[in-house]
Amino acid sequence: MDRDFYLTHLRAELDGFRACLDGDLSVPVAHCGGWTVHDLAGHLGGGNLWAATAVTERRGRGGSARAPKDPAAVGPWFDGTATTLLDVLTDTDPDAEAWTFALPRTVAFWQRRRCLETLVHRWDAQNALGGAAPFEPALAHDGVSEVFDTFAPREVRKGRAAPPPHALRLVSTDTGGSWAYGPGDPVATVTGTAERLLLVLWGRVARDDRALGWDGDRAAAEETLSGPLVP
Repeated sequence: MDRDFYLTHLRAELDGFRACLDGDLSVPVAHCGGWTVHDLAGHLGGGNLWAATAVTERRGRGGSARAPKDPAAVGPWFDGTATTLLDVLTDTDPDAEAWTFALPRTVAFWQRRRCLETLVHRWDAQNALGGAAPFEPALAHDGVSEVFDTFAPREVRKGRAAPPPHALRLVSTDTGGSWAYGPGDPVATVTGTAERLLLVLWGRVARDDRALGWDGDRAAAEETLSGPLVP
């Protein structure tokens, strides 16, 4: 994916999330550990500033940014974090060195990571408030790829997940892509749109979701999916 792809979608996803902050910020957000929309805004906005620091100062988190307690101030605060992030990512060469928690150690890492982080959390906020807009298929496809090229191996390295016991094949019915994760030949195949596969991998929908198709040894494949695959 090129720079414009990520920056264009990042802007759109930030806007989609920001619109949620005009609603009830006390609404609980499923799948986010008891957070409310207010908490999620703090997480995403703080992450924006963290990524900007990682690019400009080439270091990891040096402190914690918190969303204002006043609900009326949360939206403007989030706007500021989004502007800071977009300015940094737009004005810096994507091949420039940056602090990251995974490869590549460049600004391009953050263009991709913040775009996909915002995508999932925009869905979280919209879903909490009554209905989430669909994912752009190519972006969802890249999100699935990120789980397997970045997060799942990192969870194993960090000791938070055991190595996958079996191989699983995933096939996207709308983008035509496929992924294999785990050792040996796949014991099963799961099919669905890239969006649905991404939501399953991030634990936002259940693995028995009717929009998914299964073939092969599902029980063995679910051992691999139990991971955890993402933080």
